[in-house]
Amino acid sequence: MQGWTRWRRLVAGCSAVMALCGAQAADAPARLEVRRTTDGVPHVLAADWHDLGYGYGYVQAQDALCTLAEAFLTYEGRRSAYFGADAKLTAGSTLGHPANNELDFFFRAHAGAGMIAAMRAEQPAELNAMIDGFAQGYNRYLGEARAAGPGRDAPACLAQPWLRTISADDIYRRMYAAAIAGGYARFIGEIANARPPAGATAAAGAQGALAALLAPRVGDQVGLGSNAIALGGAATGGDGAVLFGNPHWYWGGPDRFYQAQLTIPGKINVAGVSFLGIPVIMLGFNGNVAWTHTVSDARRFGVFELALTPGRPASYRYDGQDVPMRQADISIDVLGADGKLRTERRTLYASRFGPLLDLGRRNQAFGWSAQTALAIRDINADNYHIFRNYFYWARARSLDDFIAIQRREAAMPWVNTLAIGRDDQRVWYGDIGNVPNVPDRLRSACTTALGQGFAQLDGAVPFLDGSRPECGWQHDARAAHPGAMAAADMPGLLRQDYVANMNDSYWLSNPAQPLQGYPRTMGGEQLALSPRGRYGHLLAQQLAGAQSRSSLALARRTMDAVLDPLSHAAVLYKNDLLAGACVGAEPALQAACAQLQQWDNRAGIDARGALLWAAFWRQIARLPDAQLYRTAFDPARPLQTPAAINGADPRVRAALAAALQSVRAGGRAPDAPLGSVQVLRADGTAVYGGCSAAGYFTVACSHAPDGALDAQTEGNSYLQVVRFGPQGVDAHTLLAHGEREQAVAGGSGGEPLQRYARKDWLAFPFSEQAIAADPQLARQVLLP
Repeated sequence: MQGWTRWRRLVAGCSAVMALCGAQAADAPARLEVRRTTDGVPHVLAADWHDLGYGYGYVQAQDALCTLAEAFLTYEGRRSAYFGADAKLTAGSTLGHPANNELDFFFRAHAGAGMIAAMRAEQPAELNAMIDGFAQGYNRYLGEARAAGPGRDAPACLAQPWLRTISADDIYRRMYAAAIAGGYARFIGEIANARPPAGATAAAGAQGALAALLAPRVGDQVGLGSNAIALGGAATGGDGAVLFGNPHWYWGGPDRFYQAQLTIPGKINVAGVSFLGIPVIMLGFNGNVAWTHTVSDARRFGVFELALTPGRPASYRYDGQDVPMRQADISIDVLGADGKLRTERRTLYASRFGPLLDLGRRNQAFGWSAQTALAIRDINADNYHIFRNYFYWARARSLDDFIAIQRREAAMPWVNTLAIGRDDQRVWYGDIGNVPNVPDRLRSACTTALGQGFAQLDGAVPFLDGSRPECGWQHDARAAHPGAMAAADMPGLLRQDYVANMNDSYWLSNPAQPLQGYPRTMGGEQLALSPRGRYGHLLAQQLAGAQSRSSLALARRTMDAVLDPLSHAAVLYKNDLLAGACVGAEPALQAACAQLQQWDNRAGIDARGALLWAAFWRQIARLPDAQLYRTAFDPARPLQTPAAINGADPRVRAALAAALQSVRAGGRAPDAPLGSVQVLRADGTAVYGGCSAAGYFTVACSHAPDGALDAQTEGNSYLQVVRFGPQGVDAHTLLAHGEREQAVAGGSGGEPLQRYARKDWLAFPFSEQAIAADPQLARQVLLP
């Protein structure tokens, strides 16, 4: 970015008189200073909470001004005025890809002044001060960029009319957008377009369209998730624990991770990552604890079926009475093709449960008819404790303190949590957060015929009769939030060998101690693991069973193991698939079979066969498990089943032929090396790894037709391996996409991506001594 590049030039000049610069720093400690270390990671050192937020807002703007500015426009509900009504987000995010006017109507209706006031009221004063400071720091950098004017290093959006200063309100709206990722954000179009029927019904959606909408837990891609393994003292010979965290997340857009360290001496010292626009560390470590997240399988929303008042499709029956829906008349500005603004108006509807939801374009049975309509409730729409939970975690003094905070706040919105503590042999897993309190008995008593049909698509989402008061989410006085489960009733596990989660159910956080007896809303039990999940547990068991003599040795083994781009699906099933599909096949398929047989099951940049395998497995995964595997999943053998894939099924050969055609149709040779296709669009850097759906533990997954990696990519993003040694926290990290927005949007991926490509873990400089010794240290005093 402009500010970062120009700052480095100033620092280079200062280095010529470093003795003087150092003397000034020593004689007059700065009120707010940013230290950039290797790969441009900022370490913000401040005297108070406001200034800490100020520094964090400033450095995020330095590295991602345009991404942030466009995001703030989105959360304010003003995209259509600048980009038109029908255009869609270009970068991946948890909002998916609704049209601009759908986003505008949604955020105008749900992220207004009332939400902002309620969220601010629930934060501690220190966090509100950080939020105020964050906005001011962002504005400071924006002012500097405008003063510097156009140039080679200027932000690409500098002349755009939508680039503006922000206030704390923009940060609260951004926090709200992150909170609803597991609920409302998945249905923005279906909420914004919900309206009473007027004549013809909506056109039927494509077969499976609703199932596809429901399949992801966040965003609109099923593969979005994470790997996490915590190895305890039993694996290190009593030398403490080791934590590995690896979100498979966005490489571009506002939800990508930003790495930093935030310090106020004596009050807070925490490092890790947050989403852009978020003023607190969301995943990382301090001097006493380290934690990571994976996307949870629990459902964070529920659907209510409304029985409509006859002849009045905007009124519903509740407890024997007619209840009119709440109606919000909203207007937005829309840029027309002629360059002129016009006004678009729409009425959004809500019930006592939440906004109306029209799924009719996905499946007509679930549309708004003259008799029934659906309402949706997101448990996190008024969960204002999420970021104060992170604020408290940043200051946690021990693993027990960390767990107590999680149980008290019960605020995690859509993630599992794994954590370790200093001088502690235990490791922690918890899916303890905000989940609808819908016991299975309530689900059974309050379902409807339509709900039974919905359960065939997703049996964990609570779908309840909205006409009966007894069918609402249950109140529990122990719960931290209305209608939520109590923390004491949610799954958590402390062990000394290991816990792990790869986005599968909480049930198998450790196969030696399954977690059972929880309501279906939590995700389910005795469910087959994904190939990635199976491999993750086998890897954890291998690492835990290696009897490393120290946490340092185990951390090094972990760093080597977790970046092996092996497809466990290929290890388990490739040979059987080829044995059935290749015998007697036509010559073209025989050549494809030979290529896959020679392939080593890894997605290295030189791998020939990885492209064909990804296309082949994508076809195979469409076949029903009951027909595909001769040995069905057995809950007593979760890491070994399902097994014995039926390669002789004629559909397997057809799948291989379709995969071969798909690869060729994309203009690629079936034996092309992965690194000739899977490259960063910005600079051509080849990247290893594959999609989670193809069984890879190490993920790099492009959604572009040409297979290149860009702002839509999901994959290994921020990686950390953390332990606590005699000198305190010892962390090694990678940030695959780097700090700067140009890394995936244009220009060059730069050193962070090169570091990731060569698997060169960065020893994170956490202590003041390590920061001072960093070979790329650059300092900037923001407030003297």
